[in-house]
Amino acid sequence: MTSGNAYTVTLIGAGRMGTLIAQALEADGSFAVTGTYDVDSASQLDVDAPTADLAIDFSNRAALPHTLAYVRRTGCALLSGTTGYSDEELAQIRALGEKSAVIHSANYSLGVAVLRRVTAEAARALAGWDVEIVETHHNQKADAPSGTANMLLDAVDPGHEADVVYGREGMVGARPQGQIGIHSLRGGTVAGTHEVHFFGTDEELCLTHRATSRQIFVNGAVAAARRLVTKGPGFYTFDQLMFGDEPLNR
Repeated sequence: MTSGNAYTVTLIGAGRMGTLIAQALEADGSFAVTGTYDVDSASQLDVDAPTADLAIDFSNRAALPHTLAYVRRTGCALLSGTTGYSDEELAQIRALGEKSAVIHSANYSLGVAVLRRVTAEAARALAGWDVEIVETHHNQKADAPSGTANMLLDAVDPGHEADVVYGREGMVGARPQGQIGIHSLRGGTVAGTHEVHFFGTDEELCLTHRATSRQIFVNGAVAAARRLVTKGPGFYTFDQLMFGDEPLNR
């Protein structure tokens, strides 16, 4: 801690989530935000931004090169919640774990973390059942499917072996065995709803999580930040920080 008894934070992202996180960090009392940057000012992270204990990034994928440069230059911990990254970009974030404590999650809700675990267990127990994932978000969300839907897909198909379709149209024919459908709905001010449907013969299981505000993601991110700043180098998942598992690499 370098600002009184508080961990210093560089906040990347001045949008709705960034604003809520800044307010939550101030209310928490364990953190002091020493600088805030958005996509237009993110280049300052390369050379000018002062060193902090922790960088929190809820911005846009366009800011990633500057976030990476800042963490490499300062060695600070990184909590990333930006979505829409490619596999290559996610690999660059994971690689930071060699020298810094790093977490990236598309969703910082504790309820969603439990949903992912339950989904993985259901997929193992219901092998051979048809699976469909449906996600609903507000009409301003830029990416589809959501990062959380992709997390749930990983829980159902960890080996990435399934035939995945994103919506269906036209004469698609009978549903192939093992296919997974992902569907994205957009409208209004929905904070986020995720459903995983398992269809068997004469029965269906539906696992659902509904967010009624973005505050649940903010609360989870701050809780994860408290744990992350005490950790050594490694790439951590939200589950690992909250449930006490080991990091993926150290």
